[in-house]
Amino acid sequence: MVGGGSGIGATVAAEQRARGLDVVVWDLGDEADVRCDITDPEQVDAATAATIARTGVPTTVTVTAGVGHAAMLLDAPVDDWDRVFATNARGVWLVMRALAAPMLRDQGGSIVVTSSVSGQLADRSMGLYCASKAALDMIVRVAALEWAPTVRVNAVAPGVTDTPMLPSIPCDTGWLRGVADRTALDRLGTPDDIAAAALALHDLDWVTGQVLMCDGGLALRSPIDPLGGLR
Repeated sequence: MVGGGSGIGATVAAEQRARGLDVVVWDLGDEADVRCDITDPEQVDAATAATIARTGVPTTVTVTAGVGHAAMLLDAPVDDWDRVFATNARGVWLVMRALAAPMLRDQGGSIVVTSSVSGQLADRSMGLYCASKAALDMIVRVAALEWAPTVRVNAVAPGVTDTPMLPSIPCDTGWLRGVADRTALDRLGTPDDIAAAALALHDLDWVTGQVLMCDGGLALRSPIDPLGGLR
């Protein structure tokens, strides 16, 4: 469980433990079983070795590690591009390949990573984040082809989800209330919602290379609403 120290990752880890699975949490915080910065290839390799030594080759890998970003394209510092891609695309790929290699040699399994609806939707002020998640979506599709049929690879793409990554503003007012109003199911997502989707993808033996939108219907509505103008 990579990025399992808080939010969606912690919820996935708790549910898997409730099912009786032996879960190894990678994270940067003290709550981690294995401390790992996924932007560092050496730390990823060390965490992989530590995990295999502890539990054997995993059959289920969930990656929820990621960082947010907001800035207009004209204003975003160049270093921000490197930082965002280092975690959201490159870092996740480093984890995927490190764990897929022993899985391919052993009994295989399932990898599910956390993307975002922002990988498919264009949002002003989120260009770097959108681009990093779009890159991750394609990594998932190519990995699914390269590692089939032994290892299945999928992604879950949340909409706006009430996790510590959200700004510290009330969910029932302002921008977040507007997001909920635009969402077909009329609320923000929760870690439980996204964890349920990730665990379902692990269980679906005939599904690979998919990016599952788990957004309550947020992406169904065009921002150009003929009944209400630009929303």
